[in-house]
Amino acid sequence: MAAKPKTDKEKLKQISVRGIAQVEDVTTIKESFNRHLHFTLVKDRNVATQRDYYIALAHTVRDHLVGRWIRTQQHYYENDPKRVYYLSLEYYIGRTLSNTMVNLGIQSQCDEALYQLGLNIEELEEMEDDAGLGNGGLGRLAACFLDSMATLGLAAYGYGLRYDYGIFSQKIKEGRQVEEPDDWLRFGNPWEKARPEYMIPVNFYGNTERRDGKTHWVNTQVVFAMPYDSPVPGYKNNTVNTMRLWSAKSPNSFNLTFFNDGDYVEAVLDRNHAENISRVLYPNDNVVEGKELRLKQEYFMVAATLQDVIRRFKSSKFGCRDAIRTDFSAFPNKVALQLNDTHPALAIPELMRLLIDVENLEWEKAWDIVVGACAYTNHTILPEALERWTVDLLQRLLPRHLEIMYEINSRHLAQVAKRWPGDMDRLRRMSIVEETHGKRINMAFLSIVGSHAVNGVAAIHSSLLIKKVFQRLL
Repeated sequence: MAAKPKTDKEKLKQISVRGIAQVEDVTTIKESFNRHLHFTLVKDRNVATQRDYYIALAHTVRDHLVGRWIRTQQHYYENDPKRVYYLSLEYYIGRTLSNTMVNLGIQSQCDEALYQLGLNIEELEEMEDDAGLGNGGLGRLAACFLDSMATLGLAAYGYGLRYDYGIFSQKIKEGRQVEEPDDWLRFGNPWEKARPEYMIPVNFYGNTERRDGKTHWVNTQVVFAMPYDSPVPGYKNNTVNTMRLWSAKSPNSFNLTFFNDGDYVEAVLDRNHAENISRVLYPNDNVVEGKELRLKQEYFMVAATLQDVIRRFKSSKFGCRDAIRTDFSAFPNKVALQLNDTHPALAIPELMRLLIDVENLEWEKAWDIVVGACAYTNHTILPEALERWTVDLLQRLLPRHLEIMYEINSRHLAQVAKRWPGDMDRLRRMSIVEETHGKRINMAFLSIVGSHAVNGVAAIHSSLLIKKVFQRLL
Protein backbone atom coordinates (compact mmCIF):
# COMPACT_ATOMS: atom_id res chain seq x y z
CA MET A 1 0.00 0.00 0.00
CA ALA A 2 1.34 3.43 -0.92
CA ALA A 3 2.64 5.58 1.92
CA LYS A 4 0.39 8.40 3.01
CA PRO A 5 1.83 11.74 1.82
CA LYS A 6 3.07 14.06 4.56
CA THR A 7 1.10 17.15 5.41
CA ASP A 8 2.71 20.60 5.26
CA LYS A 9 2.88 20.60 9.07
CA GLU A 10 4.72 17.26 9.07
CA LYS A 11 7.14 18.53 6.43
CA LEU A 12 7.94 21.54 8.58
CA LYS A 13 8.36 19.45 11.72
CA GLN A 14 11.20 17.31 10.37
CA ILE A 15 13.83 19.23 8.42
CA SER A 16 16.39 17.22 6.55
CA VAL A 17 20.00 18.23 7.07
CA ARG A 18 22.40 16.93 4.47
CA GLY A 19 25.92 16.02 5.50
CA ILE A 20 25.25 15.68 9.23
CA ALA A 21 25.55 12.27 10.83
CA GLN A 22 22.51 11.44 12.92
CA VAL A 23 24.59 9.61 15.53
CA GLU A 24 27.78 11.34 16.59
CA ASP A 25 30.52 8.97 17.70
CA VAL A 26 32.65 9.57 20.74
CA THR A 27 35.88 9.87 18.78
CA THR A 28 34.50 12.72 16.66
CA ILE A 29 33.38 14.62 19.75
CA LYS A 30 36.79 14.20 21.40
CA GLU A 31 38.53 15.47 18.27
CA SER A 32 36.21 18.47 18.05
CA PHE A 33 36.68 19.24 21.76
CA ASN A 34 40.48 19.16 21.46
CA ARG A 35 40.37 21.26 18.30
CA HIS A 36 38.36 24.01 20.00
CA LEU A 37 40.59 23.92 23.06
CA HIS A 38 43.60 24.37 20.80
CA PHE A 39 42.36 26.72 18.05
CA THR A 40 39.45 28.61 19.64
CA LEU A 41 40.84 29.06 23.14
CA VAL A 42 44.54 28.77 22.31
CA LYS A 43 45.15 26.53 25.31
CA ASP A 44 46.48 23.06 26.03
CA ARG A 45 45.64 20.67 28.85
CA ASN A 46 48.56 21.99 30.93
CA VAL A 47 47.08 25.49 31.37
CA ALA A 48 43.37 25.10 30.60
CA THR A 49 40.86 25.87 33.37
CA GLN A 50 37.48 24.30 34.04
CA ARG A 51 35.86 27.27 32.32
CA ASP A 52 38.06 26.71 29.25
CA TYR A 53 36.85 23.12 29.15
CA TYR A 54 33.22 24.28 29.40
CA ILE A 55 33.68 26.75 26.54
CA ALA A 56 35.39 24.10 24.39
CA LEU A 57 32.49 21.73 25.07
CA ALA A 58 29.94 24.45 24.31
CA HIS A 59 31.59 25.15 20.95
CA THR A 60 31.74 21.43 20.22
CA VAL A 61 28.01 21.07 20.84
CA ARG A 62 27.26 24.26 18.91
CA ASP A 63 29.09 22.83 15.90
CA HIS A 64 26.35 20.22 15.71
CA LEU A 65 23.73 22.98 15.66
CA VAL A 66 25.12 25.21 12.92
CA GLY A 67 24.22 23.09 9.89
CA ARG A 68 20.74 22.46 11.24
CA TRP A 69 20.31 26.16 12.09
CA ILE A 70 21.25 27.36 8.61
CA ARG A 71 19.18 24.66 6.92
CA THR A 72 16.13 25.54 9.03
CA GLN A 73 16.27 29.17 7.95
CA GLN A 74 16.78 28.11 4.32
CA HIS A 75 13.74 25.87 4.64
CA TYR A 76 11.60 28.74 5.92
CA TYR A 77 12.78 30.99 3.11
CA GLU A 78 12.09 28.37 0.44
CA ASN A 79 8.61 27.46 1.75
CA ASP A 80 7.52 30.85 3.13
CA PRO A 81 5.32 29.55 5.97
CA LYS A 82 3.47 31.85 8.34
CA ARG A 83 5.99 32.95 10.94
CA VAL A 84 5.35 33.40 14.65
CA TYR A 85 7.15 36.31 16.29
CA TYR A 86 7.06 36.02 20.07
CA LEU A 87 7.70 39.39 21.73
CA SER A 88 8.76 39.22 25.36
CA LEU A 89 10.90 41.37 27.67
CA GLU A 90 11.91 38.19 29.52
CA TYR A 91 13.26 34.76 28.58
CA TYR A 92 14.09 32.60 31.57
CA ILE A 93 16.08 30.05 29.57
CA GLY A 94 18.43 28.89 32.32
CA ARG A 95 21.49 27.03 31.07
CA THR A 96 21.82 26.13 27.42
CA LEU A 97 24.44 23.35 27.33
CA SER A 98 22.54 20.41 28.81
CA ASN A 99 19.27 21.36 27.08
CA THR A 100 21.04 21.45 23.71
CA MET A 101 22.78 18.11 24.17
CA VAL A 102 19.47 16.46 25.09
CA ASN A 103 17.61 17.98 22.13
CA LEU A 104 20.35 16.93 19.71
CA GLY A 105 20.49 13.45 21.21
CA ILE A 106 24.24 13.58 21.92
CA GLN A 107 24.34 13.83 25.71
CA SER A 108 25.57 10.28 26.33
CA GLN A 109 28.24 10.59 23.63
CA CYS A 110 29.51 13.87 25.10
CA ASP A 111 29.51 12.34 28.58
CA GLU A 112 31.55 9.36 27.40
CA ALA A 113 33.95 11.53 25.36
CA LEU A 114 34.73 13.74 28.35
CA TYR A 115 35.07 10.72 30.63
CA GLN A 116 37.70 9.32 28.29
CA LEU A 117 39.45 12.70 28.42
CA GLY A 118 39.46 12.56 32.23
CA LEU A 119 36.81 15.29 32.67
CA ASN A 120 33.49 15.36 34.50
CA ILE A 121 30.64 16.68 32.34
CA GLU A 122 28.53 17.66 35.37
CA GLU A 123 31.31 19.89 36.68
CA LEU A 124 31.56 21.60 33.30
CA GLU A 125 27.80 22.15 33.15
CA GLU A 126 28.05 23.94 36.49
CA MET A 127 30.45 26.47 34.95
CA GLU A 128 27.68 27.94 32.80
CA ASP A 129 25.97 31.02 34.22
CA ASP A 130 22.18 31.19 34.04
CA ALA A 131 21.26 33.68 31.31
CA GLY A 132 20.21 36.94 33.00
CA LEU A 133 17.27 37.42 30.65
CA GLY A 134 14.31 36.63 32.88
CA ASN A 135 13.11 36.38 36.43
CA GLY A 136 9.90 34.42 36.92
CA GLY A 137 6.89 32.75 35.39
CA LEU A 138 6.48 35.14 32.47
CA GLY A 139 10.04 34.56 31.28
CA ARG A 140 9.93 30.83 31.93
CA LEU A 141 6.73 30.47 29.90
CA ALA A 142 8.34 32.41 27.05
CA ALA A 143 11.38 30.10 27.07
CA CYS A 144 9.14 27.02 27.12
CA PHE A 145 7.14 28.33 24.19
CA LEU A 146 10.31 28.79 22.13
CA ASP A 147 11.38 25.20 22.89
CA SER A 148 7.90 23.86 22.12
CA MET A 149 7.56 25.73 18.83
CA ALA A 150 10.93 24.42 17.67
CA THR A 151 9.93 20.86 18.63
CA LEU A 152 6.64 21.25 16.73
CA GLY A 153 8.54 22.50 13.69
CA LEU A 154 6.84 25.90 13.68
CA ALA A 155 8.57 28.79 11.97
CA ALA A 156 9.04 30.85 15.11
CA TYR A 157 11.33 33.61 16.36
CA GLY A 158 11.74 34.92 19.89
CA TYR A 159 12.48 38.64 20.24
CA GLY A 160 13.65 40.40 23.39
CA LEU A 161 16.46 42.40 25.00
CA ARG A 162 20.01 41.25 25.67
CA TYR A 163 20.47 42.56 29.20
CA ASP A 164 24.04 43.08 30.39
CA TYR A 165 22.93 42.31 33.96
CA GLY A 166 20.15 40.08 35.28
CA ILE A 167 17.89 41.14 38.13
CA PHE A 168 20.51 40.38 40.84
CA SER A 169 22.80 37.67 42.12
CA GLN A 170 21.96 36.52 45.64
CA LYS A 171 24.82 36.08 48.10
CA ILE A 172 24.86 35.30 51.83
CA LYS A 173 27.40 37.34 53.79
CA GLU A 174 27.67 37.16 57.58
CA GLY A 175 24.29 35.45 57.74
CA ARG A 176 22.51 38.13 55.69
CA GLN A 177 21.24 38.17 52.13
CA VAL A 178 22.97 40.71 49.90
CA GLU A 179 22.23 41.52 46.28
CA GLU A 180 25.07 41.85 43.80
CA PRO A 181 25.03 42.60 40.07
CA ASP A 182 24.27 39.51 37.98
CA ASP A 183 27.09 39.96 35.46
CA TRP A 184 26.20 36.85 33.49
CA LEU A 185 28.13 37.99 30.38
CA ARG A 186 31.46 38.60 32.16
CA PHE A 187 33.07 35.57 30.46
CA GLY A 188 31.21 35.94 27.18
CA ASN A 189 28.42 33.80 25.76
CA PRO A 190 29.50 30.98 23.40
CA TRP A 191 25.91 30.39 22.23
CA GLU A 192 25.21 33.79 20.70
CA LYS A 193 26.20 35.27 17.33
CA ALA A 194 26.28 39.05 16.86
CA ARG A 195 24.68 40.31 13.64
CA PRO A 196 25.97 43.88 13.18
CA GLU A 197 24.86 43.84 9.53
CA TYR A 198 21.25 43.95 10.76
CA MET A 199 21.71 46.84 13.19
CA ILE A 200 18.58 49.02 13.28
CA PRO A 201 18.01 52.68 14.29
CA VAL A 202 15.39 53.40 16.98
CA ASN A 203 14.10 56.92 17.65
CA PHE A 204 13.10 58.65 20.88
CA TYR A 205 11.86 62.12 21.94
CA GLY A 206 11.45 64.87 19.32
CA ASN A 207 8.13 66.23 18.03
CA THR A 208 5.70 65.78 15.16
CA GLU A 209 5.11 68.00 12.15
CA ARG A 210 2.39 67.93 9.53
CA ARG A 211 3.74 68.34 5.98
CA ASP A 212 2.44 67.33 2.55
CA GLY A 213 -0.63 65.73 4.09
CA LYS A 214 1.52 63.42 6.26
CA THR A 215 2.73 63.42 9.85
CA HIS A 216 6.50 63.39 10.34
CA TRP A 217 8.31 62.48 13.57
CA VAL A 218 11.30 64.86 13.67
CA ASN A 219 14.16 66.08 15.91
CA THR A 220 14.54 62.64 17.44
CA GLN A 221 17.42 61.04 19.33
CA VAL A 222 18.68 57.85 17.70
CA VAL A 223 19.87 54.67 19.42
CA PHE A 224 21.00 51.65 17.43
CA ALA A 225 19.73 48.15 18.14
CA MET A 226 22.38 45.45 17.63
CA PRO A 227 20.93 41.92 17.23
CA TYR A 228 22.45 38.85 18.85
CA ASP A 229 21.11 35.48 17.67
CA SER A 230 20.95 32.34 19.80
CA PRO A 231 19.84 28.92 18.52
CA VAL A 232 16.67 27.25 19.81
CA PRO A 233 16.84 23.54 18.90
CA GLY A 234 13.76 21.34 18.71
CA TYR A 235 13.78 17.91 20.32
CA LYS A 236 15.47 15.46 17.92
CA ASN A 237 13.89 16.88 14.76
CA ASN A 238 16.76 18.90 13.20
CA THR A 239 14.79 22.15 13.57
CA VAL A 240 16.78 25.04 15.05
CA ASN A 241 14.85 28.29 15.44
CA THR A 242 16.25 31.67 16.47
CA MET A 243 16.00 33.86 19.54
CA ARG A 244 17.07 37.37 18.53
CA LEU A 245 17.95 39.75 21.37
CA TRP A 246 18.64 43.46 20.92
CA SER A 247 21.48 45.35 22.58
CA ALA A 248 21.50 49.16 22.65
CA LYS A 249 24.43 50.93 20.97
CA SER A 250 25.12 54.63 20.74
CA PRO A 251 25.72 56.28 17.35
CA ASN A 252 28.32 58.46 19.11
CA SER A 253 30.26 56.15 21.38
CA PHE A 254 33.19 58.45 22.09
CA ASN A 255 33.68 62.23 21.98
CA LEU A 256 37.35 62.91 21.33
CA THR A 257 37.02 66.67 21.93
CA PHE A 258 35.75 66.23 25.48
CA PHE A 259 38.40 63.59 26.13
CA ASN A 260 41.23 65.83 24.94
CA ASP A 261 39.88 68.61 27.16
CA GLY A 262 40.17 66.29 30.14
CA ASP A 263 36.41 65.76 30.56
CA TYR A 264 36.64 61.96 30.52
CA VAL A 265 33.13 61.37 31.90
CA GLU A 266 31.47 63.61 29.31
CA ALA A 267 33.46 61.87 26.56
CA VAL A 268 31.49 58.65 27.03
CA LEU A 269 28.24 60.13 28.36
CA ASP A 270 26.25 59.64 25.13
CA ARG A 271 27.29 56.01 24.96
CA ASN A 272 26.33 55.36 28.57
CA HIS A 273 22.92 57.01 28.18
CA ALA A 274 22.15 54.95 25.07
CA GLU A 275 23.45 51.64 26.35
CA ASN A 276 21.59 51.96 29.66
CA ILE A 277 18.50 50.81 27.72
CA SER A 278 19.73 47.21 27.67
CA ARG A 279 21.88 47.44 30.78
CA VAL A 280 19.70 45.70 33.38
CA LEU A 281 16.58 43.58 33.66
CA TYR A 282 13.91 45.52 35.60
CA PRO A 283 15.47 48.90 36.42
CA ASN A 284 14.24 50.42 39.67
CA ASP A 285 11.04 52.25 38.69
CA ASN A 286 10.40 53.92 42.05
CA VAL A 287 11.82 57.09 40.51
CA VAL A 288 10.80 58.99 37.38
CA GLU A 289 14.07 58.13 35.60
CA GLY A 290 13.46 54.43 36.22
CA LYS A 291 9.97 54.60 34.75
CA GLU A 292 11.28 56.37 31.67
CA LEU A 293 14.04 53.79 31.24
CA ARG A 294 11.51 50.95 31.49
CA LEU A 295 9.32 52.55 28.82
CA LYS A 296 12.42 53.04 26.66
CA GLN A 297 13.21 49.34 27.00
CA GLU A 298 9.71 48.37 25.91
CA TYR A 299 9.67 50.64 22.87
CA PHE A 300 13.27 49.86 21.91
CA MET A 301 12.43 46.15 21.73
CA VAL A 302 9.25 46.48 19.67
CA ALA A 303 10.62 49.16 17.33
CA ALA A 304 13.69 47.11 16.40
CA THR A 305 11.66 43.91 16.17
CA LEU A 306 8.97 45.29 13.87
CA GLN A 307 11.52 46.79 11.50
CA ASP A 308 13.18 43.38 11.37
CA VAL A 309 9.86 41.59 10.83
CA ILE A 310 8.88 43.91 7.97
CA ARG A 311 12.32 43.51 6.38
CA ARG A 312 11.91 39.72 6.45
CA PHE A 313 8.33 39.98 5.12
CA LYS A 314 9.43 42.15 2.21
CA SER A 315 12.38 39.92 1.30
CA SER A 316 10.23 36.81 0.77
CA LYS A 317 11.00 34.91 -2.44
CA PHE A 318 7.24 34.94 -3.08
CA GLY A 319 7.15 38.72 -3.31
CA CYS A 320 6.81 40.60 -6.59
CA ARG A 321 9.19 40.33 -9.52
CA ASP A 322 12.06 42.20 -7.90
CA ALA A 323 11.78 39.92 -4.84
CA ILE A 324 10.42 42.72 -2.65
CA ARG A 325 6.99 42.07 -1.20
CA THR A 326 5.06 45.35 -1.10
CA ASP A 327 1.44 44.18 -0.77
CA PHE A 328 0.82 44.37 2.97
CA SER A 329 -2.63 42.79 2.67
CA ALA A 330 -0.82 39.43 2.98
CA PHE A 331 0.89 40.51 6.21
CA PRO A 332 -1.56 38.88 8.70
CA ASN A 333 -1.42 35.65 6.69
CA LYS A 334 2.35 35.51 6.97
CA VAL A 335 3.06 37.20 10.32
CA ALA A 336 1.78 36.43 13.83
CA LEU A 337 2.90 38.88 16.52
CA GLN A 338 2.35 37.37 19.97
CA LEU A 339 2.54 39.98 22.75
CA ASN A 340 3.72 38.38 25.99
CA ASP A 341 1.88 40.55 28.54
CA THR A 342 1.60 44.32 28.11
CA HIS A 343 5.35 44.99 27.90
CA PRO A 344 5.32 44.76 24.06
CA ALA A 345 1.92 46.55 23.75
CA LEU A 346 3.62 49.48 21.99
CA ALA A 347 3.93 47.12 19.01
CA ILE A 348 0.34 48.10 18.13
CA PRO A 349 0.90 51.89 17.69
CA GLU A 350 4.42 51.26 16.32
CA LEU A 351 3.13 48.96 13.58
CA MET A 352 0.44 51.53 12.79
CA ARG A 353 3.13 54.22 12.55
CA LEU A 354 5.23 52.13 10.19
CA LEU A 355 2.27 51.29 7.97
CA ILE A 356 0.73 54.78 7.70
CA ASP A 357 3.81 57.03 8.02
CA VAL A 358 6.44 54.91 6.27
CA GLU A 359 4.51 52.54 3.98
CA ASN A 360 1.79 55.15 3.19
CA LEU A 361 -1.23 52.94 3.87
CA GLU A 362 -4.66 54.34 4.72
CA TRP A 363 -5.67 54.13 8.37
CA GLU A 364 -8.49 51.58 7.90
CA LYS A 365 -6.33 49.18 5.90
CA ALA A 366 -3.40 49.55 8.30
CA TRP A 367 -5.65 48.93 11.32
CA ASP A 368 -7.07 45.75 9.80
CA ILE A 369 -3.50 44.52 9.25
CA VAL A 370 -2.47 45.34 12.83
CA VAL A 371 -5.46 43.59 14.40
CA GLY A 372 -5.04 40.61 12.09
CA ALA A 373 -1.37 40.18 13.02
CA CYS A 374 -1.38 40.90 16.78
CA ALA A 375 -2.47 38.61 19.62
CA TYR A 376 -2.16 39.27 23.36
CA THR A 377 -1.42 37.02 26.33
CA ASN A 378 -2.29 38.43 29.76
CA HIS A 379 -0.29 37.14 32.73
CA THR A 380 -1.97 38.64 35.77
CA ILE A 381 -5.33 39.91 36.99
CA LEU A 382 -3.78 42.07 39.72
CA PRO A 383 -4.65 45.73 39.01
CA GLU A 384 -1.27 47.00 40.24
CA ALA A 385 0.52 44.77 37.73
CA LEU A 386 -1.44 46.01 34.69
CA GLU A 387 0.71 48.65 33.01
CA ARG A 388 -0.49 52.22 32.69
CA TRP A 389 1.77 54.92 31.26
CA THR A 390 1.22 58.61 31.94
CA VAL A 391 0.38 60.81 29.00
CA ASP A 392 3.11 63.29 30.03
CA LEU A 393 5.81 60.61 29.77
CA LEU A 394 4.52 59.31 26.44
CA GLN A 395 4.28 62.85 25.07
CA ARG A 396 7.92 63.49 25.91
CA LEU A 397 9.35 60.14 24.84
CA LEU A 398 7.05 58.96 22.01
CA PRO A 399 4.95 61.91 20.76
CA ARG A 400 3.89 60.27 17.48
CA HIS A 401 2.74 57.11 19.23
CA LEU A 402 0.61 59.10 21.66
CA GLU A 403 -1.16 60.72 18.71
CA ILE A 404 -1.81 57.28 17.22
CA MET A 405 -3.09 55.88 20.53
CA TYR A 406 -5.48 58.84 20.86
CA GLU A 407 -6.78 58.11 17.35
CA ILE A 408 -7.17 54.39 18.15
CA ASN A 409 -9.15 55.30 21.26
CA SER A 410 -11.30 57.83 19.41
CA ARG A 411 -12.31 55.28 16.78
CA HIS A 412 -12.81 52.60 19.44
CA LEU A 413 -15.14 54.85 21.47
CA ALA A 414 -17.04 55.79 18.30
CA GLN A 415 -17.84 52.10 17.85
CA VAL A 416 -18.86 51.83 21.50
CA ALA A 417 -21.16 54.88 21.20
CA LYS A 418 -22.71 53.44 18.05
CA ARG A 419 -23.49 50.16 19.83
CA TRP A 420 -24.59 51.69 23.16
CA PRO A 421 -25.82 55.22 22.33
CA GLY A 422 -26.01 57.62 25.24
CA ASP A 423 -24.19 55.34 27.71
CA MET A 424 -21.56 57.78 28.95
CA ASP A 425 -20.49 55.56 31.85
CA ARG A 426 -19.68 52.78 29.41
CA LEU A 427 -17.64 55.16 27.28
CA ARG A 428 -15.66 56.19 30.36
CA ARG A 429 -14.92 52.67 31.58
CA MET A 430 -14.13 51.28 28.12
CA SER A 431 -11.76 54.10 27.18
CA ILE A 432 -8.09 53.23 26.61
CA VAL A 433 -7.28 56.66 28.07
CA GLU A 434 -7.97 56.78 31.82
CA GLU A 435 -8.48 60.11 33.60
CA THR A 436 -9.35 59.14 37.20
CA HIS A 437 -5.81 59.44 38.63
CA GLY A 438 -4.21 61.68 36.02
CA LYS A 439 -4.28 60.99 32.31
CA ARG A 440 -2.85 57.54 31.59
CA ILE A 441 -2.91 54.96 28.79
CA ASN A 442 -4.19 51.55 29.88
CA MET A 443 -1.84 49.22 28.00
CA ALA A 444 -3.96 46.12 28.66
CA PHE A 445 -7.01 47.77 27.06
CA LEU A 446 -4.84 48.91 24.13
CA SER A 447 -3.62 45.32 23.71
CA ILE A 448 -7.18 43.97 23.68
CA VAL A 449 -8.53 46.54 21.24
CA GLY A 450 -5.54 46.08 18.91
CA SER A 451 -5.48 42.25 18.89
CA HIS A 452 -7.59 39.61 17.17
CA ALA A 453 -7.11 37.11 20.02
CA VAL A 454 -6.67 37.47 23.79
CA ASN A 455 -5.88 34.71 26.27
CA GLY A 456 -4.61 34.02 29.76
CA VAL A 457 -1.84 31.57 30.54
CA ALA A 458 -4.39 28.79 31.23
CA ALA A 459 -8.07 28.17 30.55
CA ILE A 460 -9.08 29.13 34.10
CA HIS A 461 -7.05 32.34 33.81
CA SER A 462 -8.77 33.24 30.54
CA SER A 463 -12.11 32.73 32.28
CA LEU A 464 -11.08 35.01 35.16
CA LEU A 465 -10.05 37.70 32.70
CA ILE A 466 -13.52 37.70 31.21
CA LYS A 467 -15.38 37.59 34.52
CA LYS A 468 -13.30 40.00 36.62
CA VAL A 469 -10.73 42.14 34.88
CA PHE A 470 -11.89 42.94 31.40
CA GLN A 471 -15.65 42.85 31.84
CA ARG A 472 -15.43 46.63 31.41
CA LEU A 473 -14.68 46.02 27.74
CA LEU A 474 -17.61 43.64 27.19
